Amino acid sequence: MSIAVLFDRLMDRNGSDLHLSAGYPPMFRLGGELVPDGDRELAAAEIEALLVPLLGAEQRVQFDMTGDLDFAHAHGTRARFRCNYMRKTTGPGAVFRIIPSKIKTLDDLGVPAGIRKLAELRAGLVLVTGPTGSGKSTTLAAMVDHINQNRNGHILTIEDPIEFVHQPRRCLVTHKEVGDHVPTFLDAIRSAGRENADVILVGELRGGETMKAALQLASFGVLIFATVHTNSAAATIDRFVNAFPAEQQPQIRGLLADSLSGVVAQQLVRRADGTGGRAAVHEILIGSIALSSLIREGKTQQVASLIQQGTGEGMQSMDAALEKLVASGAVKAKDALDKALDKESFARVPSVARGLLPDERPE
Repeated sequence: MSIAVLFDRLMDRNGSDLHLSAGYPPMFRLGGELVPDGDRELAAAEIEALLVPLLGAEQRVQFDMTGDLDFAHAHGTRARFRCNYMRKTTGPGAVFRIIPSKIKTLDDLGVPAGIRKLAELRAGLVLVTGPTGSGKSTTLAAMVDHINQNRNGHILTIEDPIEFVHQPRRCLVTHKEVGDHVPTFLDAIRSAGRENADVILVGELRGGETMKAALQLASFGVLIFATVHTNSAAATIDRFVNAFPAEQQPQIRGLLADSLSGVVAQQLVRRADGTGGRAAVHEILIGSIALSSLIREGKTQQVASLIQQGTGEGMQSMDAALEKLVASGAVKAKDALDKALDKESFARVPSVARGLLPDERPE
């Protein structure tokens, strides 16, 4: 058995991830659930033999020295994989995440109008947030693709590792990989200002300095897309501000108030049709004068009501989006409740309450 065979098997079953760990069979993530591929457990030596052929000489040295490695691998023309190698008590292990070769469009994904609106901005900071494996990269790729298809300009992506590869359409596209083409995210963002980019995708904003540099660049009239690991728009703003010492927070609130153009918080919910597929659900916050005032004054607890008032502009709350999916029959009430932000209020919504068994209701 080769790693290529496992990749093919995973894709044939419409899986999203492959996990390799000594003492377990290969594990596929199918429809959000981790399931074994067969029942034959892999030994540490077998996993080592599967992993090593994907590594170049420098990568092998790095993995041997640090016991940790992130990189991207092209599996022929079928897909790319984001690869994470690790060493643990039982020996080597790895997780591979599929990156489809074909970038899905906003239409393919069926995203709400508010996301398209954010993709058509000309400047500012747009944050796409959510837990690991929630489809953030897929949504961002579709937003960048929309720009590539519909306007002229220079798109710069800064990632670790490079995931989706965009072919030039109407835009010049530059891909930079941290650790290969540039030392750090911070170095890449600082140099981006000199590279005349109109749109910059930052794979992840890590640390205060990187966040601040992105905010400053957005204030200069560049459109910046980036990811953060939070589960709501309000939490995203708080995470950003709290990444800085207390004495710097007023300045950061000011920068964020001036530059934040939108937040998309995304989760995946299991579909009710039994196919193993998952539906993307989004909370959408779009920048406004009112939002700027709330950020400046530290009143992020009022962001939820601002979203409710802004439905006509394309905003929507996470719980309202989940409620629509339940009402349409796309997802089960119990699965939606698991993802809801205000579980007690959500459980009282009539369409949700009808679909819950007594023991599924929150205490």
